[in-house]
Amino acid sequence: MTLDDLRGYARVVTDPLAAAAERTGISANQISALSLLFALAAGIFYYFSPGQTDLLFLAALMVLLNAVADAADGALARRTGTADHRGDFLDHVIDRYADMLFLVGIIFAGYVPWEIGLLAVVGVLLTSYIGTEAQALRLGRYYGGMMGRADRVTMLFLATVVNAVHPAAIEGLPVLGWVVVITMLSSHITALQRFVHVWKRLK
Repeated sequence: MTLDDLRGYARVVTDPLAAAAERTGISANQISALSLLFALAAGIFYYFSPGQTDLLFLAALMVLLNAVADAADGALARRTGTADHRGDFLDHVIDRYADMLFLVGIIFAGYVPWEIGLLAVVGVLLTSYIGTEAQALRLGRYYGGMMGRADRVTMLFLATVVNAVHPAAIEGLPVLGWVVVITMLSSHITALQRFVHVWKRLK
């Protein structure tokens, strides 16, 4: 089970956020766009963070805000009755851009060799693609497998804080570098798990 499986329980947090957002008059799509800005800021902070611990703390904050906004936009859309295909499409596109901004910022900053970073990027994109392809085949959006987006973002947030507190390398890589390695391995395993699940459903 991944954190994506706990989406129903997350409403304890997202519903009050959606209610607060509704009172401000902001739309779900505007919150989605805001989540992208948080991701962009995180990527920039990661890129300039080597040797600057304070920027890692700011990057962690941006990752957290991205996750909160990503959860709140859907809750607001459901609350206001504005959930539609355009909003869902926008949300998925922004999530992919956010994933890439996080990873590219870390990779370009030199926390991990670019070869590993590239494999991590491919794995994350394949994981998402297979999940949405299941939806396109009318099997329903599939979030299963070893590690979903919620797991990756949570792990990244925690690792960023740890790296800020303990910047020294561990067996040749800083904590953020090891997170990319874990992301690389787990994303490809997850992609394979999702492929097998969808393949069996297509029989």
